[in-house]
Amino acid sequence: MPELPEVEIISRCLDRALAGARLQDVRVRHSGCLRCSDYELRAAVQGKRVDRVRRRAKLVLLELEDGALIAFHLKMTGRLLVTRQEDSELDKHTHLVFSLLDHQALLFRDVRKFGYCRVFASEAELRAWPFYAGLGPEPLELDAAEFVGLFQGRRGRIKPLLLDQTVLAGIGNIYADESLHLSGIHPETPADAIGYEGYVRLYTGLIRVLQQAIKAGGSTFSDFVDANGTAGSFQNDFLVYQRAGQPCTSCGSALERIVVTGRSSVYCPVCQQNPRAG
Repeated sequence: MPELPEVEIISRCLDRALAGARLQDVRVRHSGCLRCSDYELRAAVQGKRVDRVRRRAKLVLLELEDGALIAFHLKMTGRLLVTRQEDSELDKHTHLVFSLLDHQALLFRDVRKFGYCRVFASEAELRAWPFYAGLGPEPLELDAAEFVGLFQGRRGRIKPLLLDQTVLAGIGNIYADESLHLSGIHPETPADAIGYEGYVRLYTGLIRVLQQAIKAGGSTFSDFVDANGTAGSFQNDFLVYQRAGQPCTSCGSALERIVVTGRSSVYCPVCQQNPRAG
């Protein structure tokens, strides 16, 4: 699933391509990807100028000139691509085709069909959406003290808390594992056992890995590409994610894999010692 860096890259790429462009129409080829009616989507986009494209959590948001917004959640395998219509391959996985000027199009493709598109008439309507209203703060907009405050009084294990979108928005399995390794924290560590300094390390590691991933164009090891079809390269710099059994880049110990609340977690047993062990 695209996480914060990947969705940020897609949003920036779309903003460069679409800001100021006018959406001529939309062709719905699979209505199952809509969380609104076909009519609502067409009425919202026909002839409307895109003012800007931005990200919130794992959502891509197209802001239109009349204040309406088109929200996309890419889920596992969703893609948003800008291409020339005559060059586009409208296979069975291309569910929405937004026509632009100069024979270009914005395509929404999704192999697994978990992703969706939804229309909001205004920013106020978007903010009233329960899913949106329940999102936690953006990691890159927090300082260290604010980050620490998010976890004060919590008793769950740290890895599930990092993945909880109501606690912190946009973090998934990749960047949770990477940041926990950078901060020397075991994924099963209880939140109330980490302490202020530990959370400062976690904040520093998380911000570092998010910024590095954005700079590298995101992580591509299966489906992710930006809106131009370009793959990212941050997967070449993974310290622990998908590296179980390989040596730790810090100490050389074999990395181990465990499952924490149903999610695979890779860590170093030496650099990230479990406080519950022994």
